Amino acid sequence: MGGPLGAIIGRYPTGSEEDGQMGAGGIIRHNRKCRDLVFLVIFIAFWVAMIVNSSFGFNQGNPLRLTYGLDYKGNVCGNKHGDPDLRELEVKYWMNPNQVYESGLKSSQFKLADARSICLMECPVPSEDGLNWICDYPEGDIRLSTDDWIDRDYDYYEFLTPEMRNSSLQLQGPCYPVIYPSVNVLWSCQFIARASNVSLRHWQQMGGVNIEDNIIIDKTIHKSINSPSAVLKRYVADIGKAWPVLIVCGGILPLFLSVIWLLMIRHFVSGMTWITVILFNALIISVTMLYYAKAGWIGNDAVSVVIGESDPYFNISGREVNHLRAIAVLMTIVMIVAFLSSIAIIRRILMATSVLKVAAKVIGEVQALIIFPVLPYAILAIFYMFWLSAALHLFSSGQIIRNDCNANCCSFDLKSNKVNCDSCCGYSIHYTPHIAAAILFHLFGCYWATQFIIASSSTVIAGSVASYYWARGEISEIPFLPVFSSLKRLMRYSLGSVALGSLVVSVVESVRFILESFRRRLKHTDTTHLGRIGKMTSFSSNCCLGCIDWTIRSVNRNAYIMIAITGKSFCKASAIATGLIMNNILRIGKVNVIGDVILFLGKLCVSLFCVVFAFLMLDTHKYKSAHNKISSPLFPVLVCWGLGYIVATLFFAVVEMAIDTIILSFCQDAEEHQGNAQYAPPLLMETLDNEGETQRITQGS
Repeated sequence: MGGPLGAIIGRYPTGSEEDGQMGAGGIIRHNRKCRDLVFLVIFIAFWVAMIVNSSFGFNQGNPLRLTYGLDYKGNVCGNKHGDPDLRELEVKYWMNPNQVYESGLKSSQFKLADARSICLMECPVPSEDGLNWICDYPEGDIRLSTDDWIDRDYDYYEFLTPEMRNSSLQLQGPCYPVIYPSVNVLWSCQFIARASNVSLRHWQQMGGVNIEDNIIIDKTIHKSINSPSAVLKRYVADIGKAWPVLIVCGGILPLFLSVIWLLMIRHFVSGMTWITVILFNALIISVTMLYYAKAGWIGNDAVSVVIGESDPYFNISGREVNHLRAIAVLMTIVMIVAFLSSIAIIRRILMATSVLKVAAKVIGEVQALIIFPVLPYAILAIFYMFWLSAALHLFSSGQIIRNDCNANCCSFDLKSNKVNCDSCCGYSIHYTPHIAAAILFHLFGCYWATQFIIASSSTVIAGSVASYYWARGEISEIPFLPVFSSLKRLMRYSLGSVALGSLVVSVVESVRFILESFRRRLKHTDTTHLGRIGKMTSFSSNCCLGCIDWTIRSVNRNAYIMIAITGKSFCKASAIATGLIMNNILRIGKVNVIGDVILFLGKLCVSLFCVVFAFLMLDTHKYKSAHNKISSPLFPVLVCWGLGYIVATLFFAVVEMAIDTIILSFCQDAEEHQGNAQYAPPLLMETLDNEGETQRITQGS
């Protein structure tokens, strides 16, 4: 096993100086060296690539594209740098109803993206006693400012020349009639296929061309608004709009709750296991009910896709509601499983309490451990702010180009003062394959960096707890010295090993993600014999990778402990840790697992509490109307849950790593001293005796 660990770390026992050399203050200095340097270089190079990748997003992206549509000039609605200034004109409106109708026909090659659209402040409504018009942005011979055009409700029909009026009656602009009522659905004007009789009669009396009156007009726009790509863009945009919620519920709140939980473990350990289990069940029921409410199954607080006022008798639903209902069903299943699992572990809670008492003793002796996670927390907070901003820009970094529609359409060009039939195609945001690769690289970078920071924090904690164990509990009077020494060893010798361990987990998770995406695509293929074989292969591979992932995570955690204690490379430390686990499998399986279950429930309590608070914050007027309206609370809530869980993981690692480190150190201690642990604290020995496990461990030695 590489020699006695007493000579590696901690206060050396009296009478044994021949095995090591005394350092300053009685701390033994082990002859360590840098390990896994190649992977540290790879990690640094990866970060350089992340910065370059993010700079591309910052240069090319515009998060407004995720929320607002494009007009007939290729401007993003709401963009103050558009032509003209569109800072208050955020709603996309399709001006030509016949083009909308034509784009909805199955036999037509014309696409809705090529239909003439414009940016307005709000969706227009037909006149009750005449005919309203929506005209192009004023330019050329139309001597109006944008503000005057807005004040006139976008109507300058009376200023048109006879040629322009005749062109408008042919639905070629520059002015178009408002025949259909419309409602603002997520910043696009959804037509209601119920033409105004008054406006339509006036249009016909003026000699306008025939306007199609068909439900296709309604369905075409509805289909565009609810396309998978449009919904995904809105979900990503929701995260940007809800950034105050992410800071509070994904950053500040879990920090506060995690510290409170650690303090309660320190001073009220006997009751914390029961409190954790009860609170977990109460929170998961609360979250499930909140999803039911937002899905519209209980109460009157369902998510609405309409912005502003609308006809109460006209109901518009979107994919967002369907997704919330699917999550509500999933949460119901999780709630039932959680409740039954809680009943099953009731008899094991006393065992978990005894294990947590050992960790509480360590935290009481090395009190700096409660404060230390604030450091990786601050690093993660800075990283996530940078990463999230870059992600929003990467998702919106496509190029705006004119479509090649080959359509037979014409529109009046105010600049040339004539009808132009050569450039009537609309604009679209074109995403190239390298943008998709950049996004995937960015996502992988987030996961690897998160795993790296969590692993580094765990290694420092393990080193601090090991100092406590191998020094027989005689920690230096300087409260931060064990933590500072462990952090110094990590920074100087073991960053490469941590980079390797976090990379292995990240790669396995990425492969699982790819296989899961492949499996979902197979669902939409024909159920041929080859297809069934492919599905079985994908499912089996996913299960195997899931088992491998769980195993790697377990081995990694113990490897980080041995890295902190021995200073070995990642592979060597993994081998040592695996050997200890295999020799003491009964101890690891019975005592440690139940402690991990309680800690896992504790992390879920923190993250679920963040979810509840996020729901409450997103339920305020700020996020239900005007510019900050989110399409659905789904993504912001999920992000808050993820951030809350990560923050809880950083702080709960103090207890988690304390338990694992103490147990592994005890196993190694017993193995080095012929079954009699020389360094074990009295409370640990008492706990193991109470559980009747000491004999099994010593026999394994």
